[in-house]
Amino acid sequence: MTSMRRRDFLAITLPVLAGAGVLAALGSSGKASPQKGSAMPDTAPSADRVVKTEAEWKKILTPEQFHVTRKKGTERAFTGPNWDNHSKGTYTCVCCDLPLYTSDTKFESGTGWPSFWQPMPNAVKTEEDRSFFSVRTEVMCRRCDAHLGHVFNDGPKPTGLRYCMNGTSMKFVPAN
Repeated sequence: MTSMRRRDFLAITLPVLAGAGVLAALGSSGKASPQKGSAMPDTAPSADRVVKTEAEWKKILTPEQFHVTRKKGTERAFTGPNWDNHSKGTYTCVCCDLPLYTSDTKFESGTGWPSFWQPMPNAVKTEEDRSFFSVRTEVMCRRCDAHLGHVFNDGPKPTGLRYCMNGTSMKFVPAN
């Protein structure tokens, strides 16, 4: 029996993994995931940016909030706050309190994470995410760069988008 060298293994494996990333980006619809410049909100820089050191973020966030928002973590499905919230109100960034989504755009996606079909104007920005051998579109708070989740093109009308957010990255503010 011959042994496979690392370089031979990589020569065979990497093209397969790259192809899997392309397929993940296309999804079941055969259309590419939303990327910067598509039907995404304006991501213009603003004067109200919130910038803190890692130590400052750790002082104001719980360990789970810090992991999700500052280290691009993901809470387990059906465990985070807000995924099963059906009250009227606004979802704000847990880091900087920027209003992100209204309950009017929230819908049941069945994923176990809060899902919305549209963010509030000038609330989020997007960036290509190539982690975990796939290509996705990361959604971040426009003001403080907190990782919120990802957006996919399998949502309901009128946008066809599903902003799949971590409940840990948002606070819910009930309507008056």
